[in-house]
Amino acid sequence: MFRLTLVSLLFFVTACSQGPSINDTNLSKLELNIEDFFDGKTTAYGQFQDRFGTIRSRFKVDIEGTWDGEVLTLVENFNYADQSTEIRIWKLKKTGENLWIGTAPGVVGDAIGEEKGDAFNFRYRLLVPFGKTTLLVTFDDWMWLLDEKRLFNRAYLSKYGVNIGEVLITFEK
Repeated sequence: MFRLTLVSLLFFVTACSQGPSINDTNLSKLELNIEDFFDGKTTAYGQFQDRFGTIRSRFKVDIEGTWDGEVLTLVENFNYADQSTEIRIWKLKKTGENLWIGTAPGVVGDAIGEEKGDAFNFRYRLLVPFGKTTLLVTFDDWMWLLDEKRLFNRAYLSKYGVNIGEVLITFEK
């Protein structure tokens, strides 16, 4: 009986944690090149919702991107609905035809990215404000090119492997 319960629990946990894969079939013939999409000015609109679906934060981000042929620099100016602001500066280095390594203040270790077709997956750990302290959260960040001017982003956030919420963002050129 214990074995059956354990197998059932493992099946339930893994079934609930399935997300996109870089090997999923592309839904379009578009090719995402993040260095092209983010070069110049981009505006994004998004929200964070907790694991229960409650929207906890909304924001707008004005992004200035520069691509020097090797490093993509993204200066992100966040404006939150509660009137708070934040600036995050990403440095993403292309390490292969479809591979990236990124850094930014608050990111612990390297962010690892991979492009394939119309999709980009970016995985990293980020220190985020949580009350009077910070929380180290794992991001499994997915982007899909909708057309040459729009990119949809869904980031799955977890702590110790447990889902704590999602960030949904639409980027527009």
